[in-house]
Amino acid sequence: MLLPLAAVVSKAFGGGADAFWHAVSDRQALAALRLTLILSLVVTAVNAVMGTLIAWVLVRDEFRGKSFVNSLIDLPFALPTIVAGLTLLALYGPRGPAPFNIAYTRIGVATALLFVTLPFVVRAVQPVLLTLDRESEEAAESLGASPWVTFRRVILPSLMPAILSGGALAFARALGEFGSIVLIAGNLPFRTELASVFIYGSIQSDDTQAAAAVSVVLLLLALVVRGLIAALDRWGRRHEG
Repeated sequence: MLLPLAAVVSKAFGGGADAFWHAVSDRQALAALRLTLILSLVVTAVNAVMGTLIAWVLVRDEFRGKSFVNSLIDLPFALPTIVAGLTLLALYGPRGPAPFNIAYTRIGVATALLFVTLPFVVRAVQPVLLTLDRESEEAAESLGASPWVTFRRVILPSLMPAILSGGALAFARALGEFGSIVLIAGNLPFRTELASVFIYGSIQSDDTQAAAAVSVVLLLLALVVRGLIAALDRWGRRHEG
């Protein structure tokens, strides 16, 4: 595992620190990194809310087709990402059945990222909901607490470590996502070009040093997220204790 990472770092700094800095501070590279971070944060925030709501419905509610919906959540895990991108382009592209066209727009890119990262939050929150003690909720309700107060003060603190952990995983996935966005993004510099697509374009242009430099930045961000996930896991264990 370390050899490929070492090779990327070596390539990124092959021309020295100045060459590395020049590559990552290039206007196009900075725009791609900035858009990647912004969209990843937005997608993570949206999925933290929607993923928690979906997990709540799957655990606390009973309805026809529940098992089908539950299995559908894992579709982005099973579906090849390039197929997901093609499906989104066919649905929401210029010739799709949808009454709007989001292909080659930032909304389209965000939609693709939402699709592939949603399961991380749902599957992180769902098992915690299954193990929650209902007695605390019933005690709060018997004391006159409203459903919202019960959720905010009793349930949410127990769910927060799982929500943050799932959100961190979703954020890490969004940072490096390529397959689902490469078709719907259109690779438009300064508009829809994410870091992963920039890396691909740099390699196609035989600018491997720039590709490696941006890859190292994404690697550092991934390591930071990995450390955050570990910290959240320790926090969650202490909370459970």
